[in-house]
Amino acid sequence: MIDTVLNLIFRCPHRHLTRPITPVHKVGTPPGETYVVCLDCTKQFAYDVENMQIGKPIGQAHDSYVLPRASKPRHTVLKVALGVATVPLAVLAGSVLSVRHRNSEKKKNSDRNGNSRPAR
Repeated sequence: MIDTVLNLIFRCPHRHLTRPITPVHKVGTPPGETYVVCLDCTKQFAYDVENMQIGKPIGQAHDSYVLPRASKPRHTVLKVALGVATVPLAVLAGSVLSVRHRNSEKKKNSDRNGNSRPAR
C-alpha cells in the first residue's frame, strides 16, 4: 500500500535501463528469464526478446544480479577515517623532524664558531 502511494508520488520513469540480460545457465538446465534493470531505482523487469518490449516488474530472486545487493560497503568508515587522519599526522611528523634538524644544524654551527654557552 505504502509502496503504491510512493510510486504514484515519486514515480521512476525507468529511462536508464541496462541491456537485456539472460542469466548464464549450466548445461542441461533451461535458460533463465531475460530481464533489464532500471539504473535509477534498481527494479528488474522481464524483457521479451522477440518483441523487444519491457514487461512487468519481477522480484530479485535470481542467483545472479546486474546490480549486486550491498553486502558490505567497499570502504568502511574506519578505513576512511584512518586514511584521512594519516595525512595531518605525516605533516606534523615532518614539521617536527625539520625543526629538530634545523636546531641541530644551528647547534653545530654555533659550536664551530666558538659561541657555545657555558652550562648552567
